[in-house]
Amino acid sequence: YSNQRVLTTQQLAEVYETSVDNIKMNFKNHKDRFIEGKHYYLLKGDNLKAFKNRVNDIYLVGKNANQLILWTEKGADRHCKILDTDKAWEQFDNLEDTYFKVKEMFDIPKSLPEALRKLADEVELTAKLQLENKIKDQQIGELQPKADYCDLILKSKSLCTINAIAKDYGMSAVTMNKKLHELGVQYKQGGIWLLYHKYQSKGYTQSETIEFNHTDGRPDTRMHTKWTQKGRLFLYELLKAHDILPMIERDENG
Repeated sequence: YSNQRVLTTQQLAEVYETSVDNIKMNFKNHKDRFIEGKHYYLLKGDNLKAFKNRVNDIYLVGKNANQLILWTEKGADRHCKILDTDKAWEQFDNLEDTYFKVKEMFDIPKSLPEALRKLADEVELTAKLQLENKIKDQQIGELQPKADYCDLILKSKSLCTINAIAKDYGMSAVTMNKKLHELGVQYKQGGIWLLYHKYQSKGYTQSETIEFNHTDGRPDTRMHTKWTQKGRLFLYELLKAHDILPMIERDENG
């Protein structure tokens, strides 16, 4: 507008991550610091009508709006100083380096109607690009979810040994078994770790008896216990409650 790049109040609020009402209130309370034609342009009457007719996105300008303020680079800077938040300063720097840096050195409008049409196109394009960027951010987040330990457990349908679980926590099986004993999950009898009674019917483990021969040839049996998916989730929540995290989450949380 007037050969300057401008933003609507709605767009300015989104960029600074504040509310439209907050932008309006700041303008009202500090109106003497804003100069029309320098910090902002006020569209109303025929000019606003022409602008409305050109803009297809009602999100940019309300159907019943009787005026519209367009903020220049200096106006955006003034609002940034009033807000005085780290986010506002960061975003203004971005605007300064990108959006406001683009200077149209050609195709200068030769009349007010032409200028309004050009302005409407630019404002609508800016809104479209902002929306596209937000959609892309969400899609990237959906396609590249942050893997956590629960995700890994739920993806695995097979049983898991205590050795494998201990490794996830950067422990040895001996250390993990002792920790689970300290937490009242299991006890050792005859060289075998057994769950305490209250956990035995929860479906946390599955045990099988394995036949083997001693070095002297004597046959014998030994119980081999593995943890189910449900059991692994139980251990995860229990250990987490005692500030013991798996390695994959420990790295994320410092």
